Amino acid sequence: MLDRMPQVRRKSALAANAAGVIKRPGHLLQIGLRAAFHFLAFAFAPLIVCWRYRELVRALLRRELADRFRGAAFGWAWAIIGPVITLAIYTRAFTHVMQLPAASAQGSWTSYALSTFVGLIVFGLCAELFYRAPGLLHERAAYIKNSIFPSEMLAWTAVCRALAYAGISVIVLLVFELGVNGTVPATTLLLPLIALPLVLFLLGVVWCLAALGAFNRDIAYLMISIVPALMIATPVFYRVSDLPAHMQRLVDLNPLTVPIEMARSILLGSAFPSTAVSVWYVGVAYVVFRFGFAIFVRYKGILADVI
Repeated sequence: MLDRMPQVRRKSALAANAAGVIKRPGHLLQIGLRAAFHFLAFAFAPLIVCWRYRELVRALLRRELADRFRGAAFGWAWAIIGPVITLAIYTRAFTHVMQLPAASAQGSWTSYALSTFVGLIVFGLCAELFYRAPGLLHERAAYIKNSIFPSEMLAWTAVCRALAYAGISVIVLLVFELGVNGTVPATTLLLPLIALPLVLFLLGVVWCLAALGAFNRDIAYLMISIVPALMIATPVFYRVSDLPAHMQRLVDLNPLTVPIEMARSILLGSAFPSTAVSVWYVGVAYVVFRFGFAIFVRYKGILADVI
């Protein structure tokens, strides 16, 4: 009987504790709020870090924008001249030399030129970062080695710089569209909703490629080979509707397809992608964003020793 007394007391204590928890629903609420806080902190950790170093990102971005065309006779005019020349060359080739794709041929050459220009803007934005990301840490090796520098901010600076040039191209597109059609779709105001997931996706890719490029410079040469092939598999010079049904499903797996088609639908008033495809695009963008940041942070401590 005496041997069983400690067990009885222990069970009584447990029952009392359980009763206390049940009588205090506020305690359960605190646990739920704490769990939600930790989840949000994990989910938005890259954004929190960026906000902390926002002044540094702004300063680096100003320097990079100032250095981009330094020494060039036309300066920042190249940000406009370059896209226009590219648009003129590709439009001439696809409208006069080669036959237009079936669906694109239903419109005029101006509508096809605008459609191609949208594809070039989005793909050019991505291609610039794909090419630059593997050597990004090597560009700023002096900062990383000689000071306590938040190297993950270099990805933000690179993406913001590429967005600045893409924004200029979008302005050129809207001016051209206004001159041709006499109007610009009101849905153009929704463009930031497309840009946000694309920015998250590109940040994740840049972080991942920058970390890999720090260990192996061959990644840069690999991207030089992959990006041109990716351009063919991306609906830049054609629409997804130009392809057979089975090819459309395959092209939709390309993470660059959805933002290009969305940009066309918003800027040119064409058909909007399905809800399922849009949700898939946002989900993939966030996963790549969070995964790329996790990879970079994991190896951040030894990056200064390998670059």
